[in-house]
Amino acid sequence: MTFLSDGDADSGAAPCEAPVARHLLPDSAAVTAAGRLEVADLDVTALADEFGTPLFVYDEATLRARCRQLVDAFGPGNAYATKAFLCRAMARLALEEGLRLDVSTEGEFRVALSAGAGGDQIVFHGNNKSDAELAAVVGLGGARIVVDSFDEIARLARLVGAPGQHAAQRVLVRVNPGIEAHTHEFIATGREDSKFGFSVASGAAQAAIYTLRDLAGVEVVGVHAHIGSQIMRLESFARAAEVLAPLAVAGGLAELCVGGGLAVAYLSDESAPTIAEWAAAITAACGGAGLTPGVRVCVEPGRAIVATAAMTCYRVGTIKELPGIRNYVAIDGGMSDNPRPVLYGSGYEAFLPRAVTAERPYPARIVGKHCESGDVVVAEARLPADVAVGDVLVTPVTGAYGFSMASNYNRLGRPAVVFVRDGRARCVVRRETVGDLLRLEP
Repeated sequence: MTFLSDGDADSGAAPCEAPVARHLLPDSAAVTAAGRLEVADLDVTALADEFGTPLFVYDEATLRARCRQLVDAFGPGNAYATKAFLCRAMARLALEEGLRLDVSTEGEFRVALSAGAGGDQIVFHGNNKSDAELAAVVGLGGARIVVDSFDEIARLARLVGAPGQHAAQRVLVRVNPGIEAHTHEFIATGREDSKFGFSVASGAAQAAIYTLRDLAGVEVVGVHAHIGSQIMRLESFARAAEVLAPLAVAGGLAELCVGGGLAVAYLSDESAPTIAEWAAAITAACGGAGLTPGVRVCVEPGRAIVATAAMTCYRVGTIKELPGIRNYVAIDGGMSDNPRPVLYGSGYEAFLPRAVTAERPYPARIVGKHCESGDVVVAEARLPADVAVGDVLVTPVTGAYGFSMASNYNRLGRPAVVFVRDGRARCVVRRETVGDLLRLEP
């Protein structure tokens, strides 16, 4: 059995035609002598045959390795951003690896509780928290609330200090550092023109800290910022830390959270910073800005933990060749299980797990089965020349914002999710059926 290497992408074929690069695959990925892909000692094509397609396959070893890298780099007190991918199995895994759970809705909150999270393991976010959501978190005790607006402060004031509440409610103030994060405008969240947080430049962040300190039953423990998602440039995080540090120092606060947003590579010719490099850049910036050594610096990544751990398996249903125009390869999923290409123009690779080391000379547009011309999964894919109807086709690096953003458009059921580890596969989310789709209708 041999492993793919990143060098395989430069094997003499044009980069777009070479086999998919090793760094896009889960840590346990390996190739058999016959050229078939295995993950956790399991044949990927066989998994698709067993569990059906579309199918999300997560390598548990990769998930745990990324969690441990985070703890090693930043120490305790970090959280996993559940918006990237959440089910009870994922929540339990993150908790087992020493992470808190960053949630932003009652649904995410309840999943975290059902996975065994205690109050001190939950960080509750959101720009428009309802009275019911705030009451649930306050009632749990021990959780951190990241406060996002003066309206929220008013709602919180009505809840804290209620009969039976003995401990002060811990809060962090989400600030808007005014940083341009060089990412897609839909996922840039740290600019002045944003629905999130209190502006530092206007003085609103400082005012929010002092307003919360005046509330009985509230303990302001820190400041928080999240400047965007899929950020490649570490200097963006460093600049955010430089803005946050003076606020933490001036307020005598114990925590400084730079949020998440660390990018991952999606294409063979891309590379992204490591978690260790991320930590080094943030730590250096905090030190340069005069942050007190006793202040805990923490982060809340999601994509960087789960993205590369998973791949999506599809079944090819139709191949349509339009001479002189384009080849279309249609799969049994699409924008309902991966809306990122439609939303952000995101790029992905594609390959056949039965021939993962094969060169990919066949140009094709990989499309889904939805009634939309824009239902494109990979706009300019390369596949082996012998791709055929019935083949299992894989897109790697789909562990973040695939399942979590999946929909029932065209009344398709959402895919199953399988975790693999040490030669065993377990279904952690079953495939939705037509019965599930009809269950809520009278």
